[in-house]
Amino acid sequence: MGVHLITGAGSGIGAVLARRLLDRGDELILLARDAGRARQLAEAFPGASTLVGDLAQPGRLSWALSKQTLPDRIDSLIHVAGVVDLGSVADLPPAIWEQQLAVNLVAPAELTRLLLPVLRVSRAHVVFVNSGAGLTAHAGWSAYAASKHGLKALADALRAEEAENGVRVTSIYPGRTSTPMQERVHQQEGRDYDASRYIAPESVATTIVTALDLPDDALVTDLSVRPGR
Repeated sequence: MGVHLITGAGSGIGAVLARRLLDRGDELILLARDAGRARQLAEAFPGASTLVGDLAQPGRLSWALSKQTLPDRIDSLIHVAGVVDLGSVADLPPAIWEQQLAVNLVAPAELTRLLLPVLRVSRAHVVFVNSGAGLTAHAGWSAYAASKHGLKALADALRAEEAENGVRVTSIYPGRTSTPMQERVHQQEGRDYDASRYIAPESVATTIVTALDLPDDALVTDLSVRPGR
């Protein structure tokens, strides 16, 4: 039975992944942005424990975690949470850039840093759920894509730095996936949303679990997932 700390378990890919792992008997620790959200997650995933820390304020994560009891074992740290706001470079104000960089890049870096002592002891697997935008940037996606390109760099550097400590690092790059975030993207794009056109979150969860379950003699470093139709 593994112990998994997951961000973004409240909806979309994170919720499906959390349910999959819980149903097979693994232990979950779910990061929530506040106490109210933590209660909701505890009700949605009976048996899971929670930690409170706001990814939108990465500079306060150290203080928040210092007030809570951290696990002494973590087999995987899975970064799923993210935010997106579209707009051209000509139109995006600094606040939008700062929010996306904070949640999508700086917070995963800081949370990983704070947990590295236990991750090293556990010889844990760190999974970054990135995006196709982390490989290719299109018009209107500058801030989000920049945050996700940075997340790839973070994962690559972490993999090189922590290999000697037994920490494994995987980046998953899903294409458009049928989640509440995708519905929000369509609203911003001014397009009708048809969930059936995109990857099911269950399929992305399957790729994550596959990466986690590989024997120690193999590691998926980077895996792109694209709609099959």
